[in-house]
Amino acid sequence: MGMAGSTAREVSRVEKCVRMVEVAGALPASVRTSFDVEAMVSQSGGRFRPRRGIIEALSGVRERRVAGNEEQCSDLAVNACRQVLRRSGVSPESIDLLIFASAGQDLIEPATAHIVQSKLGTRCPVFDVKNACNSFLNGVQLAESLIASGAGKNVLVAVGEISSRGIAWHADSLNDFKMNMPGYTMGDAGAAALFSAATDGSGIFYRKFASLSEHWELTTVLAGGSMHPRGAEHSYIRANSPRLKLAFREIGLPFLRTALNEAGVQFEDFKRIFVHQVSLAYLNNMLEESGIPAGKVEITVPELGNLAAATIPVALAQARERGTIGRGDRVMCLGLASGISIGVLMMDL
Repeated sequence: MGMAGSTAREVSRVEKCVRMVEVAGALPASVRTSFDVEAMVSQSGGRFRPRRGIIEALSGVRERRVAGNEEQCSDLAVNACRQVLRRSGVSPESIDLLIFASAGQDLIEPATAHIVQSKLGTRCPVFDVKNACNSFLNGVQLAESLIASGAGKNVLVAVGEISSRGIAWHADSLNDFKMNMPGYTMGDAGAAALFSAATDGSGIFYRKFASLSEHWELTTVLAGGSMHPRGAEHSYIRANSPRLKLAFREIGLPFLRTALNEAGVQFEDFKRIFVHQVSLAYLNNMLEESGIPAGKVEITVPELGNLAAATIPVALAQARERGTIGRGDRVMCLGLASGISIGVLMMDL
C-alpha cells in the first residue's frame, strides 16, 4: 500500500512569519527504573514473571519519571508554561490563545486547557488538541496558522502527559506482556512552547502532515468514549508493536524523503533533529533506514522513556538549556503517532 489514495496530506512552505520564542520541559521528581517496572509486573498477581532486564533489553529504556499521586496533567503543563513566561518576559495577560496539545488529559469534560488556564492565570480563548503523540506538533501547526491569520500574536502550546496511570501491570502470558509493553516504557512529563509573530527572518518555514487512519486499531486506550464508556479494563495502553512498526515504515520513509525534497534541504542543514521516540531499538532502526545522522538527534528515551506528545518539546527544551541549540539554528521535528499519523516541522530558531 503506497501513500497515494490512502493518505490525507497537508503540505506547505510559506514565508516565515511565526517563531518559537521559548520552550520548557517539566519533569516529575520521582524516578522509576525498568527493574522497578518488572518487579511491579511480577507482583501484580498475574501468572507471567518477566526476567530481570528484559524491558531495557527490548526497549533501551533504563528509567522514566513518574508523577506524584496528587499531580495532574495540567500541573505538569502549568509548571512548563510558567517557565516559558518567566524566561520570555511575556505576562499571562499577553497570551492571546492557549492550546493544550496532549495525548493525556485531566478528565473528559471540560477541555484540560481550561484547567491549565485557571491554574496559570491567563485570560484568553483556550481549547484542547488531541492526536496521540503528534498532539504537540498539531498544536504548533494551529498556533502558526492562527498567528499568521492575525487572530493573535502570542500563543502558548502546552503538554501534560501522565501515562503512568494507564499501565496494565497484570500479565498472564508473554503475549499479554508484549501487548502491554508500550505502557512499561512510558514516562511522565510536561512541556510548553510560546509562539509569536516573527519579523527577523527566523521561524517556521516548512510543515507537512499525513495519516494512514486505517491503522487506528494498532494502538489504543479504549476507555471513556461512546465505544467503552465504562470499565477499568479499557483504561490501559495496548499496542501491536510489530504491525505498528511496519505501518510507520510504510508511510515514514517516503514521507520524509518527500518533505526534504519539497523543503529543498538535507539532514546536514540542521543543527539538531528531534524525533519522537518509543524505544531505542526502533529509533536506531529508523535512523539507519532514513539516513538521519545519529549525531544530530537529541536522544531522550533511555533516561525518560516514551513521553508521548511531550517527547519533542522536552527534547527541544533540554537541548536549549545545554546550549546545544540557540538563536539562529535550524532544527527539524519529526513526529510519529498512533492513529497513525506522521508530521514534520522545520524552523529557524
